[in-house]
Amino acid sequence: MYPRPKALFFALSRSATLTRFASQHGPGTPDSLAGRFVAGETVEAAIDMSRRLQSQGRLVTLDHLDKRVTTLDESTAATTEYIRLIDVIMRAGIERNISLKLTQLGLDVDRATCLDNLRRILEPAARQGFFIRINMEHSPYIEQTIDIFETLWHYEYRNVGVALQSYLHRTEADLRRMNELGARVRLVKGAYKEPSSAALRHKDDRDRAFVRQAHLLLDSGTYPAIATHDPNIIEQVRTYADARGLAKDRWEFQMLYGIRHDLQASLVSAGYRVRVYVPFGSGWFPYFMRRMGERPLNVGLALKPRAYARGSINVRA
Repeated sequence: MYPRPKALFFALSRSATLTRFASQHGPGTPDSLAGRFVAGETVEAAIDMSRRLQSQGRLVTLDHLDKRVTTLDESTAATTEYIRLIDVIMRAGIERNISLKLTQLGLDVDRATCLDNLRRILEPAARQGFFIRINMEHSPYIEQTIDIFETLWHYEYRNVGVALQSYLHRTEADLRRMNELGARVRLVKGAYKEPSSAALRHKDDRDRAFVRQAHLLLDSGTYPAIATHDPNIIEQVRTYADARGLAKDRWEFQMLYGIRHDLQASLVSAGYRVRVYVPFGSGWFPYFMRRMGERPLNVGLALKPRAYARGSINVRA
């Protein structure tokens, strides 16, 4: 049986009624709960936050949260918005790093549309020195996502990487596949509702899988990104990397905006590279609900502005 809190929040994230209500209480409104986890609804808000994070010694990646598109016109509009985002980031002078989902580029329309739209983004991104990370979505999209990534990789696009979710049974094989290509991987635990046939069920099993896969990336990966907020896992990863004499500039930790500011700061102080995932945009509600579902304690913490200000929001993910 899927963990009830996560399943509940996943279901709520797909509610049209709640989405309409939430649109009136977005991250830019006073005392917004979503503001704990989403930088804002505009790119300007995301850029302001990115500047602040970079001044604290952290790296950033921006993700424009928008609805899943289902028509050719919608996918074209979303692609045009990402191309515009490249120009805005370049003029703002912040780090040139973007994360995106293929369902925003027309994966539900057809493969050719999505492939062409991603290529249209990678072309100007490469000219301007941007790195583009493809976020991984839930299991119906995984094989298509990897297929499109590999197709563009074989067309010699090298300014692109992919995220893999460690709790899936298939991930270790996918990770080895990416390592053989020399592709850059972001390793995450995974936040989607998945059946037991596709994903590990128990936390201990998920933790062990994440650490094992992180070791594979550190051993054979190309500038791996280890995305976790769990201090125990972070310590295991640090110990493993140090024991193998891996330079701290050959890999990085990644964390979500609004979560574990204290841990981010301590890692930066220790000389590690820490990249913060900075989400923004009008389609923030499903993302926000997934953050709530990952650890229900976040609901209570999000209601406490003082806890947020101290950076004590804590997700073991």
